[in-house]
Amino acid sequence: MTALPFLLLILATLAGYVLNRMAARTIRDKGARLHSMTSYHGMFSALMVLVPVLTVILFWLVLEGPVVDRMVMSGLPDGATEGQGAGAVQLVLAEIKSISRGQIFGTPEDWKMAAAERYSALRARADWWMVAVVSGLALAILAFARSRVSAEFRARQGVERIVSGLMIFCSLVAIFTTIGIIVSLSYETIRFLDRVPLTEFLFGLNWEPQIPLREDQVAAEGAFGWIPVILGTIVITVVALVVAVPVGLLSAIYLNEFAPRKLRAVVKPVLEILAGVPTVVYGFFAILVVAPAIRTFGQSLGLDVAPNTALAAGGVMGIMLVPFISSFADDALSAVPRALRDAALGLGSTRAEMMTTVLFPAAIPGIVGGVLLAVSRAIGETMIVVMAAGLIAKMTINPLDSVTTVTVQIVTLLIGDTSFDNPKTLAAFALGMMLFLVTLMINVFALRIVRKYREAYD
Repeated sequence: MTALPFLLLILATLAGYVLNRMAARTIRDKGARLHSMTSYHGMFSALMVLVPVLTVILFWLVLEGPVVDRMVMSGLPDGATEGQGAGAVQLVLAEIKSISRGQIFGTPEDWKMAAAERYSALRARADWWMVAVVSGLALAILAFARSRVSAEFRARQGVERIVSGLMIFCSLVAIFTTIGIIVSLSYETIRFLDRVPLTEFLFGLNWEPQIPLREDQVAAEGAFGWIPVILGTIVITVVALVVAVPVGLLSAIYLNEFAPRKLRAVVKPVLEILAGVPTVVYGFFAILVVAPAIRTFGQSLGLDVAPNTALAAGGVMGIMLVPFISSFADDALSAVPRALRDAALGLGSTRAEMMTTVLFPAAIPGIVGGVLLAVSRAIGETMIVVMAAGLIAKMTINPLDSVTTVTVQIVTLLIGDTSFDNPKTLAAFALGMMLFLVTLMINVFALRIVRKYREAYD
């Protein structure tokens, strides 16, 4: 039933476009001079239908579930959920929904069966009401848009206003989403720092957030020094960049300037396929192939190599990052004006000298953007680290040892039997805030480099 309103929306949007365009074409065929092209008249009707009706559908879908749940729970018999906590009430509601879908386990009480029937009836009624509202609203807007068609109607300006409003709305969503993330991280970080001293978090050398989550549990006091976690992140990121940056840049330079056209047409798409491989596949490759190979080779040299190592995780992560750096660098090199290439070659430079002294420095802003994207991916990667590097935070820079990263610890802290009223869970938000600040400093540094070279070559 949920697909029906969207189908009606698509049909109404297409109908509005066709009807208004045909009406505008009829006016033009009669000899009148239209202010706007017929396609703008069609686009005006299509956007007038699409935007408000889609908004209504999305809001309806968001509010329908909570409203129906509240109506069902309010209709339960007296004493059905009396004295139960919020978790138990949610379990009752989940059981009622399961019964309504036909997933019955055991012999439910009669009042649950009745509640399930009422739930199904309310959802069906709400879905039909949504179809009716969408149909009525679409027809009303279609009639209004059709009435606006005339030779003097400024359809192009109307389309531009709607598109401009959509762009402003999307920009505001991005801005307020960023603000919301910062506010939520800041609030939870402050709650964490109320329980753990700031100096211990920033300068502590131990990360062992194993504290009692319930009164009946026995656990250590816990240590929340984030330095081992960020150190592991830095080690893996450095290993990944040592692999990815040279390979990515050199492959981009070769494909852009030196490779034959036929070879480039084959190699570049194949290289970019690596960007579409799921990270879990890289993780399997790291733990099943790379890590055992590194351990075997290290033992043959008499080195003590852990089963999970930062070198295995970082090396495979570097392979994953190669297409990002290579693609950005190739696009940046291609965007350099042809006049710079020709001038350098005309002055007697070889192609290698032209690349190193003119083309590459001029493309630095785009290349830095690709490297920055690779750094962000390396810092935020989780799956490869979980599978190939480990979960234990250690004060080490040895790439042959097992380490962990900030993102892995955030995931670990927020799964399982957790509560938002203890330092262990709140530590995930503190780590997220520190990761946000580190990424922000990297962005600021990269922007300064980009601005410096852009001013030199503008």
